[in-house]
Amino acid sequence: MRIRYTIGALSAAALLTLTACEGTEDTGSSKPDTTAAEETSDQTKQDTSTTEPDTDAPTTEASSDDAEPETSEVPDVVGMNHGEAQSLLRSEGFMVNEEDASPEGRWILDNSNWKVCRQDPAPGATDALRVAIYSVKLDESC
Repeated sequence: MRIRYTIGALSAAALLTLTACEGTEDTGSSKPDTTAAEETSDQTKQDTSTTEPDTDAPTTEASSDDAEPETSEVPDVVGMNHGEAQSLLRSEGFMVNEEDASPEGRWILDNSNWKVCRQDPAPGATDALRVAIYSVKLDESC
């Protein structure tokens, strides 16, 4: 509701500015023609009131509960560079959780110098939306 009023007020102000600049004739007054601006302002109010959605009309969109998410087969990213594995999984539509595979529990800040040791779920799974990849630094062993 607040947005409609803001848009209406901004539209009215813009129209007032435009109508004030349009006239090139010298009418003897430096004031803009307020009747034209008021008519435009009234029209703007009418236009914004007609854009209100009809809450009584049935919606034709499927609700999020009815829609089944598309899933694809989880690719095998074990042994890949962590950053490349992450990009591949995201391009396939998966959300990615990334974890340090070492017992140290470090944060993976620069994923270009890490390699993937394991993943969950396993490659080939078709019912996953999220894939966890467990990585170590390139000079470490899995």
